[in-house]
Amino acid sequence: MAAGRQRRAEAETFTARWKKQWHRARVGVRRAAVDYFRGDGSDWIALAGLLVTIPVIAATTMANSVWCSPSALVIPIVAGGLLLRPASLLGLYAAAATALIVESVQLGPYTEGPSRVTPGVVLVVAACGFFGLLVAQFRSRVGVPWRRGGTMLFDLRERIRVQSKLPNLPKGWHREMALRPAGGQSFSGDFVVAARTNGGRTLEVVLTDVSGKGMDAASRALLLSGAFGGLLGSLPPHAFLPAANGYLLRQDWDEGFATSIHLVLDLDSGDYELYSAGHPPGLQLSAGTGRWEEKSAEGPLLGVYDGAQFDQVKGSLRPGDVLMLFTDGLVETSDRDIAEGIDRLTGEADRYVAGGFHGAAWHLIEAVAKDVNDDRALLLISREGPTAQSAPATD
Repeated sequence: MAAGRQRRAEAETFTARWKKQWHRARVGVRRAAVDYFRGDGSDWIALAGLLVTIPVIAATTMANSVWCSPSALVIPIVAGGLLLRPASLLGLYAAAATALIVESVQLGPYTEGPSRVTPGVVLVVAACGFFGLLVAQFRSRVGVPWRRGGTMLFDLRERIRVQSKLPNLPKGWHREMALRPAGGQSFSGDFVVAARTNGGRTLEVVLTDVSGKGMDAASRALLLSGAFGGLLGSLPPHAFLPAANGYLLRQDWDEGFATSIHLVLDLDSGDYELYSAGHPPGLQLSAGTGRWEEKSAEGPLLGVYDGAQFDQVKGSLRPGDVLMLFTDGLVETSDRDIAEGIDRLTGEADRYVAGGFHGAAWHLIEAVAKDVNDDRALLLISREGPTAQSAPATD
């Protein structure tokens, strides 16, 4: 009993209480900072900081208007447009307008000397405030603050990349993919989903080209890649494209169609099936003849009408053979039809036969469609021959 009372007395000392309050304060500040970065917290900290800068700028301007022009008030106004909510922004604008009036009175009429508050300065400050308010209202409607928006876009881009990653293949197989969005952007309407199914024996790959390009198609590509990734391996191969077609139809998008090609490859035997939904044909290089052969499966675009049928085409990859899948941005342009584009692609691809196509995907896009303003994707799968298997891997 006495020992317990002594511990409670020690806990209630001034030092102990101060340490407890200091710990709570630190936790509270840390949580507020995290919430603010995520866009969930209040903006009063930013508002208070910007409100402090306005009188500092005004005082500096009145002390030396040559080095600190009256138009320097646009700095907190622009920062407020990025940081504050519309209601808080109006309070900041009121403080800036008051500072501008005080500067005008203290510096005197603009006709009496330079570095005064002129009508042009007022118009510049007002214009910056107007555009800042538009930006703040847009962020408020979207619900994503600027400090979180860039992080979210980065996360979306990385999710698409992770979902497009090809699984490792057993010895004797090589796979690689290259993706080039339109206009050098980070987002593309082309994507790949892949998985090894049937206990790892089967490789299933779906290459899809969503209508539109770049940022316009990126949001739909992200949604479809997640849905297609969930369907892949959960359905028999012949049921995948009908299910994907039904999913697109249920979205009821104004521009909701897509092309897709579905590869089902037996990694033990090399036999494969191709299902196509309005997609350019696959190309197979036969090691025996050295010739490229088109593998064209029949099927309509995804998202056009219900009850569509998708027929398959079968083939087999023998040692040394290569299968190439691609989107139309690689072979079709406004001044070149798809047949000419395929001829050019196969002509460039012949240069990589001796090297076993290691690292060829990126170089093929560079050689065939470097400056094309469209999304481009190329997938290569090769079954290596005895010579290639004995050579050191470059993948």
